[in-house]
Amino acid sequence: MAGDGRPDEFGPEDGTRTERRRSGRVERAGRPRMDDLSGRRPSNWRAVAEADVAVSHETLSSIVDGTSPRGDVLTVSELAGVMGAKRTAELIPLTHAQTLTELLVKAVPDRAGSLVRITAETSALGLTGVEMEAMTAASVAALALYDMVRDGDPAAAIGGVRLVSRSGGETPSWERPASPEPRFQQKPPRGARVAGRIAAGPRPGGRGPARRPDR
Repeated sequence: MAGDGRPDEFGPEDGTRTERRRSGRVERAGRPRMDDLSGRRPSNWRAVAEADVAVSHETLSSIVDGTSPRGDVLTVSELAGVMGAKRTAELIPLTHAQTLTELLVKAVPDRAGSLVRITAETSALGLTGVEMEAMTAASVAALALYDMVRDGDPAAAIGGVRLVSRSGGETPSWERPASPEPRFQQKPPRGARVAGRIAAGPRPGGRGPARRPDR
């Protein structure tokens, strides 16, 4: 019988099992627990994360030109990312509260991809990594940007949230491979004008795609 009154299904404790319980995020009784960091030494941790927000060409132009009805979209997005990163431990259940030594969030328009690329860089001197702070910053910044443009562009879409790199501690540093990845882009709705043409839609009567107006 376990000390909490539950059946001890795994037999008596040994050193290996005890250490596994200390380092795991779920006890054998099924209770979630934060990692035990008491045996670690402080290290310099760094992480970079990204997210994309695909918007229409008109919305992107208004963001770049500063004519968006909601105001300075990029600044609000970046500030939201900073605020979100500082509250990561309140949002992600089993993360430790971090005192970040550096935090930078950048929202950069990409006209070719019709999107805004958000990059979050975090660093800390502590006992555990800052990947979740970087990922939270990128995600919250993307949500704030969507909130700023959703009235005029409800089809805007968030995607491509990803860790780019991490380093620190005894775990080997990691960097996302530079292999080409398909860019996250918002698909135009059927019937929308794309580069002077009308996107193919169903023909009346369901007989296949409609002819484009230039054919």
